[in-house]
Amino acid sequence: MKKTAKILALLLVTAMPILAQTKKEKQMEKRIINPWEWQNDRSYNQAVEVKNPEGTLYVAGQAAVNADGTSSNENMESQIKLALNNLEQVIAKAGYEPKGIVRLTMYTTDMEALWPNFKIIQDWIAKHGVQQATSLMEVKTLFETLKIEFEATVVK
Repeated sequence: MKKTAKILALLLVTAMPILAQTKKEKQMEKRIINPWEWQNDRSYNQAVEVKNPEGTLYVAGQAAVNADGTSSNENMESQIKLALNNLEQVIAKAGYEPKGIVRLTMYTTDMEALWPNFKIIQDWIAKHGVQQATSLMEVKTLFETLKIEFEATVVK
């Protein structure tokens, strides 16, 4: 009996590292769902499924607020660039990457001013390889002089 126990113990000691190496870790998977193609020209997806995320980050609305806390009173183009920069900073500070964005909600007070500048957002999405579901809403007002705000859900 003692001999059998020793053999079993020896087998466990030698086999455990091998078993640990061969154990397949679950990796995050992202699946894009698009029943149509028209959304591709608008730089978003109808749905994004995420399996086995390591973490999920819910980012509050990021707008064109300067580092000192003052709201920008500049034009839409400048506000988009600053808001996207702020979004990027929050994501990086949390240890995530923009390419992990799976949900992006945009709020604007001026749809007419947004459309001529929408390519800035599309270029930023392409630059970071973002594959996200998106909602875009025109709202009556945002805080103080703000014209655009981005809210995101990010996974890794």
